[in-house]
Amino acid sequence: MTEPLSVWVVSDGRAGIENQALGLAEAVQRLTPAEITIRHIRWRPLFDRLPSALKTPAMLASEPLTGPWPDLWIATGRATLPLSTRVKAWSGGRTFVVQTQDPRWANDRYDLIVAPAHDGLSGDNVFEILGSPHRITPGRIAEAAPAFAARIAPLPHPRVAVLIGGKSKAFDLTEAHAADLADQIAVAVRASGGSLMLTYSRRTPQAAKAAMTARLSHLPGWIWDGAGENPLFGFLHFADQILVTEDSANMAAEAASTGKPVHVLPMVPLKSGDKFARLHDDLAERGATRPFDGTLDAWTYAPLAETDRAAQAVLEAMRTR
Repeated sequence: MTEPLSVWVVSDGRAGIENQALGLAEAVQRLTPAEITIRHIRWRPLFDRLPSALKTPAMLASEPLTGPWPDLWIATGRATLPLSTRVKAWSGGRTFVVQTQDPRWANDRYDLIVAPAHDGLSGDNVFEILGSPHRITPGRIAEAAPAFAARIAPLPHPRVAVLIGGKSKAFDLTEAHAADLADQIAVAVRASGGSLMLTYSRRTPQAAKAAMTARLSHLPGWIWDGAGENPLFGFLHFADQILVTEDSANMAAEAASTGKPVHVLPMVPLKSGDKFARLHDDLAERGATRPFDGTLDAWTYAPLAETDRAAQAVLEAMRTR
């Protein structure tokens, strides 16, 4: 019997970063027997801001990584780069090294870079996908749904999941804009006779959150206040429609993996959004998303399975290296 593939998921431990590598690892595991181990990288504060080229394992605050080295190393984030570029030598060339996102350093030293197409990265070892790898699949959200069924199942259709982001380098969500969005969402949900399932991100400004909650709390539904288990997967499973703010490439791509209509909510731009515009253009071209126009029209499309497609590319590259 062939031994399962040993896979290390390597990141600085932040959920949004880790989930990219873990989502890709889980997609590999769905295609071939694999054992996944999660490793976290943290640098001592004195050395954290050093260029990647100057960092050595002696500068780690986390436990140094030692062999036996994995068959497949999947890493995400700047903190991992000094190790991702060395692990192949440490393993005697055995470990296949995958980096997600654009490393922006030593790009020729990874076996494969799984990069968002909207970043415009090119190279012989670059595999482009729409958005970033993630953990959301129809099966995964179906497994999580029963935990939330008692709260959500009685809600009237159409059930509208609303995923709100927040301030970033490219976008803002001011109190006034949040209030305006909430008013538009309320009109659409009332007109449909449906219900609301809303969740905020860690980046949502408090003033914007308060304004939206005040204007939407009268609707039938559930506005998650951050207490208890995050119901996001339950929202996505039970939703008939999904509304998502334009500031997060991940949220839009994850929502599009459900095959349900995804309406994109506008934000306040802070700078040129060329990269986000490319992503949203690609998602719209696939038939997954449309700009929110105040109505809840329905449509169908083939659910995006970009993480699975990337996992197939990883295994193919491992076989042919």
